[in-house]
Amino acid sequence: MAVQGVTRSPALGQKGMVCSASPLAASAGINILLQGGNAFDAAIAVAAAETVTIPTSCGLGGDTFAILYHADSGRVIGLNGSGGAPSGATPDLFRSQGHSKMPLRGPLSITVPGEVAAWETLHQGYCTLPMGQLLSPAIGYARDGHPLLPSCAPSFGASLDLLTRHSSTRSAMTRGGEPYGPGDVIVLGDMARSLERVAQGGAQEFYRGSLASEIVAALQEAGAPFTLEDFAGHQTEVYEPPISTTYRGHAVYQTRPPSQGLVHLSMLNLMSGYDLASLGPNSPQAVHLMVESKKLAFEDRNQHAGDPRFVDWPLDMLVSMEHADLRRGLIDPLRVREDAPAMVPAERSGDTTYFCVADGDGNAISFIHSLSNRFGSGFIAGSTGILLNNRGGRGFSLEEGHPNLVGPGRRTMHTLNCYMVFDGAQPLVIGGTPGGDFQVQVNAQIVSNILDHGMPPQEAVDAPRWASYPGSDPATIEAPLEFCPEPGFPEETSQALERMGHSVVYPSGRGGMLGKVQLIVRDNSRGVLIGASDPRGDGHAAAL
Repeated sequence: MAVQGVTRSPALGQKGMVCSASPLAASAGINILLQGGNAFDAAIAVAAAETVTIPTSCGLGGDTFAILYHADSGRVIGLNGSGGAPSGATPDLFRSQGHSKMPLRGPLSITVPGEVAAWETLHQGYCTLPMGQLLSPAIGYARDGHPLLPSCAPSFGASLDLLTRHSSTRSAMTRGGEPYGPGDVIVLGDMARSLERVAQGGAQEFYRGSLASEIVAALQEAGAPFTLEDFAGHQTEVYEPPISTTYRGHAVYQTRPPSQGLVHLSMLNLMSGYDLASLGPNSPQAVHLMVESKKLAFEDRNQHAGDPRFVDWPLDMLVSMEHADLRRGLIDPLRVREDAPAMVPAERSGDTTYFCVADGDGNAISFIHSLSNRFGSGFIAGSTGILLNNRGGRGFSLEEGHPNLVGPGRRTMHTLNCYMVFDGAQPLVIGGTPGGDFQVQVNAQIVSNILDHGMPPQEAVDAPRWASYPGSDPATIEAPLEFCPEPGFPEETSQALERMGHSVVYPSGRGGMLGKVQLIVRDNSRGVLIGASDPRGDGHAAAL
């Protein structure tokens, strides 16, 4: 299915807006707003419901990044809900077991999950309703069952080998070893019970209570080098303000490292030196300049970026306009840069989900969470129903001197990122997308569609996209650079880019769709919220 033109009308509201890849999760968020909750209450309800209704992509065993705007105080705040490697995760441990690269799946690929701690941090600081009330919709979806989304269900068949490697995962995520299909009702009883324990005991139960003990015991039995102290020591990082830049007169806020939101800001800084509006959307010249900007931004990220607690690198310099002005001189406006160094390619099958929420009082939150790859590590911890991430296997390196060298307590750099664009002191755009290394590329295209080309929100989301590979994944081999337009992208632009020296690779079918954007634009002059949900997925923009 090609995405051409505007596929649906935007959602319009005044008292609240929830845009989620899961219609059931969007409904959960709207119901919390109707019960008197604010945007942050609704966000926890949506996040929890997505862990149940999109189990391929996110869960209690995953990680979270968020940016929130607190209207009463006018503060813009960032949350880093990513976890570190276990205390036994040394390069020598992996090498002693025959690994020259990090294992991508299984118990050795797991880092401490940060999702639940992020919920509690958000709840304690900004919410108004009890945690049990916020998790109730998710518990119901898990306990009573829910029909699988059409775009989610095929992953069960495609990942059947992974889902049947461990008996705990086979029991929870298959029907006796057979995959679920679209519309099949899946019951996740063990997950419901774990959610109930979190509702009652909060992060204390997940990181230091009996639930933590069960998870760690299952990990240790499977050979993963975790201790109870690894879980007990985890904390969400709260910071303000988030990193930012200015694009076309608007402040753009992004999530701090270990998120790679800096790549989005670097791209925008480089793009700001060109009059993209006069070139037109998806014109060969505009796309060429954006692709070349992407390459430079990823080069900087790959060379420098790591966990700021362990690696000293110049974040402020990399996201500065002065640095962009210097780097922009490397871009040939008519040809691909011939001396572009090879980069490690992106993992194209990464699974993540993103949502955004705004309420009628001006509060807003941009929220992304993930297991990393589809179904994460593929390992469910005992009878908890909790599928654990594979962020360590996806992001760490065993190469000495690499900024993402694995080590005890270290957090790998993440592809996860989300953003807000401000018009003066008020949020204008709240947005993000899943999609591994093309998250930042899609985010740059959406911002350009709105600020350079004046597209309404749904048109900005529906417009055909492109991605440039490789990106940042250190677990994969080096590969030549490729330009990948999705179905519906202008063929004449792709042909012109080939003449400029780009290697164009044409994906086919829905597998070539790039991202599942959720977007809220605030019309602050009229007090109207405009929601757009990507037709590339099954998402929903729900208004109040």
